[in-house]
Amino acid sequence: MSSPDPGVRRISSGGPYEDVIGYSRAVALPTGLVLVSGCTAADAGGPYDQTVKAFEVAFKALAEAGMGPEHVVRTRLYLTHARDVDEVGRAHKTLFDAVRPAASMIIVNGFVDPNMVVEVEVEAFKEVTR
Repeated sequence: MSSPDPGVRRISSGGPYEDVIGYSRAVALPTGLVLVSGCTAADAGGPYDQTVKAFEVAFKALAEAGMGPEHVVRTRLYLTHARDVDEVGRAHKTLFDAVRPAASMIIVNGFVDPNMVVEVEVEAFKEVTR
């Protein structure tokens, strides 16, 4: 599907839900902003491991847009249990301690897959040079 705006780049990860639901893993705007859809990792173990793996999925999408973790300006972390805040927070600190993006951590009722305990969203920015 072509983008309605030719300056907008839609990045696919090949995930099974992209075609079923109709979304992109990431959308890169001509302004230098990249928005990464929610990323999960139900098969990665506990909250710390799921968080790290979910961010690795996001980082792969950012790499497709020519960016890395150092370009992340905002993260959103959705958790199914308040008891996981420390482990998810520890994983976030491990990945972003030097970057310090704006961040939100929100407790939700659940996810599509009950094995998921965390979902992450990322926004990144890199100045466009012309």
